[in-house]
Amino acid sequence: MAQRTVLVVLFDGVQSLDVTGPLEVFSGADKHMPGSYRIRTASVDGGAVRSSSGLTLVPDTSLADAPPPHTLVVPGGEGARTFDPGVVAWLAAHGTRAGRLVSVCTGANLLAEAGLLDGRRVTTHWAYAASLARDHPAVRVDADPIFIRDGRLSTSAGVTSGIDLALALVEEDLGRDAALTVARHLVVFLRRPGNQSQFSVQLATQTARRQPLREVQQWITEHPAQDLGVETLAARARLSPRHFARAFRAEIGMTPGRYVDQVRLEHARRLLEDSTDGIEEISRASGYGTPEAMRRAFIKTLGTAPAEYRRRFHPSPIH
Repeated sequence: MAQRTVLVVLFDGVQSLDVTGPLEVFSGADKHMPGSYRIRTASVDGGAVRSSSGLTLVPDTSLADAPPPHTLVVPGGEGARTFDPGVVAWLAAHGTRAGRLVSVCTGANLLAEAGLLDGRRVTTHWAYAASLARDHPAVRVDADPIFIRDGRLSTSAGVTSGIDLALALVEEDLGRDAALTVARHLVVFLRRPGNQSQFSVQLATQTARRQPLREVQQWITEHPAQDLGVETLAARARLSPRHFARAFRAEIGMTPGRYVDQVRLEHARRLLEDSTDGIEEISRASGYGTPEAMRRAFIKTLGTAPAEYRRRFHPSPIH
C-alpha cells in the first residue's frame, strides 16, 4: 500500500482545532495501520505561526520545501479571511497538483481566493457562507451540510466537521474498520454523513415574531406524530388556514408543510442514530405512519433508506 502524504498549511491566525482535529485523525489512522500516512505541516517561510487563540504552532518545513501532497489540508480561522498573499500564491500554483484538496471551515476562503473553487459546490462555516458566495460568485456555496465532497475537492464546515471529513477520507483510504477505530480512540461517533445539516431545524429556520406561531413551532417539534395539517395547525394558532399559511411562511421562511417535513425527518434520524427502536415504530413516532412513507422521505432528502442510514451511522459508543 502506497504511503499518502498529508500536508497541512499553517499561517498566522489559523484556527488551532481546524489543524489538530484532522491531524489527530490521520495520525491515529497511521498508528492503526503504520505506513499509511506521512504527515507534514508547513508555513510560508517555515517559521512558527500564532493561532487565533494564541497557541504557537511550529511547522515541519516551509511551503517551498514541502513534499508534494496526496492530501492538502487548508484550515480556517481569522487568518484565512485576511488572505496572506504568500499562502494564496502557493495554493494557486500547487493546489491543482494535490491528489485531494481539502478545506476546513473558512479555509475555503483561501482556496476561493486562489481560484481553486470556481464552478464547484462547496461548504464553509455557516457564519461566513454568505460572504464567500458574495465575494466569489463563480463558487456554488451550500451553507447547510457539514461537509461536501466534489471529486478530488472536499470542503467542510466549522471546527469539528473537519474531524468528520477526515474520518470519511480515512474510511475511503483504509476502510471502515480503520476509521471506526480512530473514531473510538478520539471518543467520537463515526456516524455523521456529509449531508447532515450544520443546524437542527429549529436553529436553521427563523423563529416567528408572534407568540401563537412560536407556540405552533414548538408544538410541531414536540408532537411530530400528530396531525400536522395546515387546518389543524391554523386552529392552534387561532387563525384561518389561509392567513396561517401566509403568516407562517412570511415569519419562518418556509411553508408549514416544508417545516413539518424537516422536523419529522430530523426526529426520525435522531431515533435511528440514538435508539434501538424498530423501523416501523420510528416511522409511527415520527409521523410517517408507515415504513414505506419514511423510506421515500429518506431517499428523497438523504439519498439512503432508513435501514442503511442506521447501519452506517449508529455505531456503539465506547464504554
